Amino acid sequence: MIEDIFEITREPIDKQGLEQRLLTGGAGAVVTFDGVVRDNTNGRRVTTLDYDAYPPMAVKEMRRVGEEIRQRWPEVERIGIIHRFGEMKISESSVVIVVTSPHRKIAFEACHYAIDRVKQIVPIWKKEIFEDGEAWVEGQRPDGQTS
Repeated sequence: MIEDIFEITREPIDKQGLEQRLLTGGAGAVVTFDGVVRDNTNGRRVTTLDYDAYPPMAVKEMRRVGEEIRQRWPEVERIGIIHRFGEMKISESSVVIVVTSPHRKIAFEACHYAIDRVKQIVPIWKKEIFEDGEAWVEGQRPDGQTS
């Protein structure tokens, strides 16, 4: 039996591999969200991102997102959420979410919900490194102090 996948890793995310790991014969839709590192924020040039995480809690909270999806969209077949941490370069994937279901509408809705919830509740923090400095996103560092 294929199961949902919730992981945190320092390695590059294999998006196609994740999709293949989640496909079943009953899936008529595979929706993938690929969150990639962009080269700017509010007009400031970004050189890299550095994600920090509390891995055991991050995976636990990803599973919680999966449970919420299953309650709202019981037709969903499989869910995969993989988030990277550590330093990432421009255009690299920081988070990949895959949802499979018999029909596209459910898969799109569930995938959209998943990324919003991951950003809300999963203990992963993003530091943007600019050409002229750095900042934790929303001013919060993983140690709880404001930047």
